[in-house]
Amino acid sequence: MTLPPPQPGGHGPYDPGFPGGQPQWQPQPAPRRRGSGWKWALGGVALVAVIGVTAGVTVSVVDNDKSDGRGNSAPTGASHASGGTTSDIASANDTGPVAIITEDPTCAAQDPILRTMANRTGDGWDKRDAAKPASEWTPEVRAQFEEAGTAMRSAADQMIPLAKLTPHRVMRELYEQFIVYARAYADSIPTYTAPDDNLALVSNATSSAISHICGAIGNGSAAARSPLVPPLSAPAQVAPVGDPADPQRFLEKPIAVCGDWSSAREQYRHDMIEWNKTDPAIPASQWTPELKALSESVATVMSGYASRLQELGERSGNPALGDFADMLAQYRRAFVVAIPTYQPADNYLAMVPTRLEALIETACDALDG
Repeated sequence: MTLPPPQPGGHGPYDPGFPGGQPQWQPQPAPRRRGSGWKWALGGVALVAVIGVTAGVTVSVVDNDKSDGRGNSAPTGASHASGGTTSDIASANDTGPVAIITEDPTCAAQDPILRTMANRTGDGWDKRDAAKPASEWTPEVRAQFEEAGTAMRSAADQMIPLAKLTPHRVMRELYEQFIVYARAYADSIPTYTAPDDNLALVSNATSSAISHICGAIGNGSAAARSPLVPPLSAPAQVAPVGDPADPQRFLEKPIAVCGDWSSAREQYRHDMIEWNKTDPAIPASQWTPELKALSESVATVMSGYASRLQELGERSGNPALGDFADMLAQYRRAFVVAIPTYQPADNYLAMVPTRLEALIETACDALDG
């Protein structure tokens, strides 16, 4: 499956009616590639993810490949936060503040998995009618859904060693949420009804966030901008380390912030309409006076929005949701500081928070099913 072409009339967010529209599953951008084909993904939700499987992904845990949560090396010997025993989970001791990730040993391994995923779902399922229940499927449609479910389950299984290998707590949480929601969607297929599509949308947003975190690393934007973002404080609590092979959903019952989260995103989409019509391939050095003025105004909006979602994450009382909110806030702030000297590679920094915002919103929607 090839990447979608730039949208006509500018490079606005690729958003086919989210959250009700159908996701276009696609692989992450290749590491180190710079190009103009990526969309802003600032005001809307680009439904980008991948479903599939590669055979024999091999990862090896290097003893000194531990991290302090900021992409920096930390002492070896990670252990479970609860018991202090030796663990094969590299992020077990990462209890520090959430920060922009500038390196991660799992990025190379997740890329071929996600690219293969895309090929497994490009034969009709990606254009499915999500509203039609399984009881109304034709044999052809049922085969497409079953293939997608098989691909998602296989991909989830291959993400388990990556969840153990990453030294970053939030990256592990993202791998785990992809695993649990991809499996849940696969499980739903025999008796599928429309609300089950939210499970696919969650796994979609999660894998997309992982992809673009790695894209920001590979294209250098994470390392270039992260020193300019003020650090956060460590969270009051972090989610306990569980078994990546059998993760639990980070949202298992409705929480009060879900409605506020959706409202904040809707307002932000409205506020960013003009910005989303602009072309992300144009660096700041070539911006017109009008675009410079627009960039200054939206920078204020972005900063306020980042703080609002971070506050909702804190208010949720959910450690994983709080981590996702902290991460999206920091990546959006990184994009804000990049605006005066914007380069096309900085667009990866904008894509990460958009995917994380979608992850939380669709997880809230999945509770209604």
